[in-house]
Amino acid sequence: MDTPAPSQADAAVLRRERDLYLRLLDLGHEVTLAPFLKEALGLLVEITAAQEGYLELYDDDDLPENPRWWIAHGLSTERIDHVRATISRGIIAESVASGRTIITPAAILDPRFSHRASVRRGRLQAVLCAPIGADRPRGVLYLTGSATGAPFSEDDRARVELVTRHLGPVTDRLLLQARLETADDQTRSLRTTLRLEGLVGRSKALAAVLREVAIAAPTSKTVLLTGETGTGKTQLARVIHENSPRHRGPFVEVSCTNIPEGLVESELFGAKRGAATGVDRDRAGYVAQAEHGTLFLDEIGDMPLKAQAALLQLLQSRQYNTLGNPSAIQADVRVIAGTNVDLRRAVAEGRFRQDLLYRLDVITIRMPSLAERREDVRELATFFCAEECRKEGLAVQALSRDALRALECADWPGNVRDLMNTVTRGVLRAGAEGASQVERRHVFPDASQASPSPDHVPTYEELVHRFKAQLLRETLEQTGWNVAETAKRLDLARSHLYNLIGAYGIVRERRP
Repeated sequence: MDTPAPSQADAAVLRRERDLYLRLLDLGHEVTLAPFLKEALGLLVEITAAQEGYLELYDDDDLPENPRWWIAHGLSTERIDHVRATISRGIIAESVASGRTIITPAAILDPRFSHRASVRRGRLQAVLCAPIGADRPRGVLYLTGSATGAPFSEDDRARVELVTRHLGPVTDRLLLQARLETADDQTRSLRTTLRLEGLVGRSKALAAVLREVAIAAPTSKTVLLTGETGTGKTQLARVIHENSPRHRGPFVEVSCTNIPEGLVESELFGAKRGAATGVDRDRAGYVAQAEHGTLFLDEIGDMPLKAQAALLQLLQSRQYNTLGNPSAIQADVRVIAGTNVDLRRAVAEGRFRQDLLYRLDVITIRMPSLAERREDVRELATFFCAEECRKEGLAVQALSRDALRALECADWPGNVRDLMNTVTRGVLRAGAEGASQVERRHVFPDASQASPSPDHVPTYEELVHRFKAQLLRETLEQTGWNVAETAKRLDLARSHLYNLIGAYGIVRERRP
């Protein structure tokens, strides 16, 4: 049986829906807030035929009473001030607090709002007010007075909610970008003189590292990079190489942990054919591969003592011997070493040569842990999310605000690598689910489960989180919820304190 052709009215509806989705896609490509706000409000006014429109967004540190980002349509300057100061602030506040769309044919007659002084003063008629974003609304849309004279319909509500749901993740992305552009970037001056592609962060701790890089990179000196596992020592070694006179040469990375003990020397320095079982041809070692460039020896504390002696010879004389060849070979290579262990303790324990330590410890740069550069977590997580989405071709747009707060508040024993892996798993979970953004449940699925059973034994991580939440709640109560004083007592940045309050779900109790 043939399907009947759609009527002209049905075809017009389909065209409108298609056009709406296309315009939503265009909104998602905006890269700055001002054009985004203008296009978003223009679209919402158009699809509802509203006479007046007002849209405001809240950043993490903003109060709803004083939004930094807003735009109006069909309102004079005086009327804008009136709307923002008094008119239907109660309606807007209720929409933000409840997270629900409010629609009324005549606010002045609606028993929910008619008692409000602002509604009576403005003699408000048709109103449609919708929050933007689901996780503690990112902003609010306020529309009044349909141009047709009719009240806003349920179709208007459905279309508005479709648009505002789409605006949530885009708003998060643009607000984060705006915050980063205006934030105090401690690395800004260094980024104008150093090549730092792919190095994410703007903290004071990272800036201190980069100042050391600026000193070390132009020289030919050996560099020792220290720091916990996963802090980014390999990336830092690449940065030193890219900013050195050897940047056109190769960068060869070697993990001393992954080379079998009996093969370290042949892997590093090469071997002549027949020099050992299975060597059926001349084999170039890592040193030869790094000629005219940089050799990065990661986890050098795991190098066997015999190989340490051969490395010492290379650093002293700039010469080495391949296995099975008594003739010394001149090397033109810069050595950078990395370690997450205390080499001086290793020397005391007889696991590392003291003379090699002195040769390595010419310029030492310590890569800080993520706990020491916590203000970089948000930017790092956003970067990892975008990279994973790009590599996997996923439509996930961004990390939600709630997910970012949770990531900022978490402990990262594995540092940047730990954070990257967690975000990667979250992106893949969100992609498999078909979600538009990565939520807290995607990055921390265990924490999103139901309450534990009575026989559940809390983990160390859970106990730490409970202690932090209790300490934060008690300090807020002691200071009468004075955020500035609480931040001072706990030695926290106010922005981080706000994140902790949100992440732990701490709410001020109303007292009778």
